Amino acid sequence: MLVAVGFDMKFTYVLAGWEGSAHDSKVLQDVLKRGFKVPNGKYYLVDAEYGDRKGFMPSYRHTRYHLKEFTNNPPENERELFNLRHYSLRMVVERTFGVLKKRFCVLDAEPFWPYETQVDVVLACCVLHNYLRGVDLNGPITREVEVEMTSQDLQHMGEAHTRGKQREENQQVQRKRMAIATAMWTVYKKARI
Repeated sequence: MLVAVGFDMKFTYVLAGWEGSAHDSKVLQDVLKRGFKVPNGKYYLVDAEYGDRKGFMPSYRHTRYHLKEFTNNPPENERELFNLRHYSLRMVVERTFGVLKKRFCVLDAEPFWPYETQVDVVLACCVLHNYLRGVDLNGPITREVEVEMTSQDLQHMGEAHTRGKQREENQQVQRKRMAIATAMWTVYKKARI
């Protein structure tokens, strides 16, 4: 499934029917062949796997990206800052899917319909989601997803803090080990003279 989501958490484009194992760039190529157009001068934020294409703005590869990676370590260069902000904006997509799945639990269930029906169900759920977003922008499901995502972010921040403390302790051990090794080397060299 490939979707485009607006900042209002509504689906602006949905293509359902591809296997989950299909490579992102192949699905995007199909979307473009079907006539999907990016408004002139605009960009869609995409995963790095989509590659560099006109109208699509991927994050930098091999560069820190997720919020939890920046908790105790602020961005160190322009690429990391870009990725941090890219991730923050893409969280709208995660929240949108969170609301969609919470609202329509059938999407998380083991499929029991024929494949074509499954595709239609996904499309119908997306259409109904958009309608309901227009009727009740901040309904209880949206608030529930926001709370869950915030608690996950806080949990990741706590884990990052714990990892940061662990990293600091590891560095202390490394410094101590180096001090011991240096002292041993000094004594060893003096003994050989």
